[in-house]
Amino acid sequence: MAALRAEDQARKKPKPTSSKAKKGKLDPSALRRTLAVIRPHLPRHLALCILGMIALLADVVFRVLEPWPLKFAVDAVTSALGANIPQSTLFGLDIRGTVVAAALGLVVIIAGRAGANYLSTVSFAKVGARIATELRTCVFDHVQSLSLRYHSRASIGDTSQRLVGDVGRLQDVAVTAGLPLVGNVITLAVLLVVVVILDPLLSAVVVAAALCYLLLSRRSSPKIVTASRSTRKGEGSLVGAAAEALGAIRVVQSYGLEKTVAHEFAGGNEKAMKAGVKAKKLAAGLERSTDVLVGFAQAAVLLIGSLQVLRGAMTPGDMVLFLMYLKIAMKPLRDMAKYTGRIARASASGERIADLLDEQVEIADPERPVPMRQVRGTVEFKAITSPDGHGRPLFEGLDLKIPAGQHIGILGPSGGGKSTLVSYLLRLAEPQHGRIRVGGYDTRSVSLGDLRRHVAILPQESVLFSVSVRENIRFGRRDASDSEIEEAARRAGAHDFIVGLPEGYDTVLGNRGDTLSGGQRQRIAIARAMIRRAPVVVLDEATTGLDPASKAQVNESLRELARSRTTISITHDATTVAGLDRVLWLEDGQILEDGTPAQLAADPDSRYARWILEQRTAEQDAEQVAEQVAEQASGRSAGQVTGTDTGQEVPR
Repeated sequence: MAALRAEDQARKKPKPTSSKAKKGKLDPSALRRTLAVIRPHLPRHLALCILGMIALLADVVFRVLEPWPLKFAVDAVTSALGANIPQSTLFGLDIRGTVVAAALGLVVIIAGRAGANYLSTVSFAKVGARIATELRTCVFDHVQSLSLRYHSRASIGDTSQRLVGDVGRLQDVAVTAGLPLVGNVITLAVLLVVVVILDPLLSAVVVAAALCYLLLSRRSSPKIVTASRSTRKGEGSLVGAAAEALGAIRVVQSYGLEKTVAHEFAGGNEKAMKAGVKAKKLAAGLERSTDVLVGFAQAAVLLIGSLQVLRGAMTPGDMVLFLMYLKIAMKPLRDMAKYTGRIARASASGERIADLLDEQVEIADPERPVPMRQVRGTVEFKAITSPDGHGRPLFEGLDLKIPAGQHIGILGPSGGGKSTLVSYLLRLAEPQHGRIRVGGYDTRSVSLGDLRRHVAILPQESVLFSVSVRENIRFGRRDASDSEIEEAARRAGAHDFIVGLPEGYDTVLGNRGDTLSGGQRQRIAIARAMIRRAPVVVLDEATTGLDPASKAQVNESLRELARSRTTISITHDATTVAGLDRVLWLEDGQILEDGTPAQLAADPDSRYARWILEQRTAEQDAEQVAEQVAEQASGRSAGQVTGTDTGQEVPR
């Protein structure tokens, strides 16, 4: 895999945009790019490929031999009827013996051809399946190595379509079209030599038919590829639309957007269908045109051959032999027309895979990573300069040093750069300039895996996977034992509700853990972060969206997680900030305030003090509203009771 990615990187150069490409015409390098994607995998399966090629060549030999028993049988029977045909018998046998030997020979040849064909098909099918598996794994690894910038603009559905559908189409076409096409080309070349030796005049018919096919294919193939490219692109967009709608099914159903979403999906479906039908029509047109061409060639051979027999220039068996060879030679032409369409469609899939592999890996391991040993939790940002997502300046020379074991909070308005700073720490993205150190190690000098093992992150939305609770926690550290998992769950306050699940720790969660409450999901995520044993912990709005009771439980778990670790909290929760060692106010990419919560709160003009006041005011307003609602509910209840006792109408 590494070798392939290295080769992919070597190929990654900006592709010139020609005027021809702009007009939507076929990129002549489509097939070449597809083969370049597959070629690095072939050497690992060389033995199977050689076996398949030997069987394929044996199949070609049997094809060439197949008409000869018919020739000898026809000449022997014709000679028995009184015609003067030299060498009409086999091996000195009489007429009857020659016919029997020809029949037995035909059976042996056909059986040998069937066996060779079976062996070549199975060999190449295994090669195709193994290469597709390796290629899909390689592409998936490459996609995972791409930066967040790529994933933020890429369609999940389209990427999934390339991984599954396009790779699958390459595999299918390699077995059902590509390899038979190789056999057909070899067969056609051998037969052309044979028919030229047998009769140069009649061989001209076969050559003319082959040239006409090449002209037809040259005109049709670019159109087929263009239509197929549109089809695959439309199908990718369709999968993306479906994934987006199903991923947000709660919002879709809550707002009654089913018809709107269905209408958009139907529009994309119709567009993909039209492009697919166009590609099929073009391919069918090429195949039927080849059928007509083959018919004309057979008629010409029948006419010229019959005249040759009447003049005595060839025997009836020779004419049958030539007609059989023509039929065998024309079959590859028919198949080549059919396979050309398939291969053209596959090249569109191959281009999409090549485009995905051509995406630059912006963040990679250094050539010689420095191992991180005995890492303490110091974190340092030095002279960080970078633009925001729209290319405007965000950070300009930002400096920040966090001693080991310190708990800091980063506050500030949205868009100030808080989450971006965390993504730089984990090397999910890279600053334009500047250096970041964790435990004294430059993050660019160590491997990504080593760096991320030393930083545990708890995002705002706790992401769980559709596996058991135990495995979800074990994702924090793959070598964790069951006892360590349960201990982490206890410390995170998750053990009690986990054992209450239908199968306890072995309960398989639904999509993204939606079968659990928000607080439960977050506590499992905290257990996953705990078991990581990372010296640095990042809490990114970890309690946002939770109700007060769940928030209190999660905050208790977070305090356990942060114990003896360097902790960076991105939060808007005043109760969380109050217990921190240090607070930073980050706005427009600059640290405008830095101090303990008490120091900043003591300055009434500080942004932190004003923010705390706003938070308290908001909490008081919320409490007053809650009290008013409770009083109104109590009054309504009392009024209903009074009205019932006195027989008076209950006021509404």
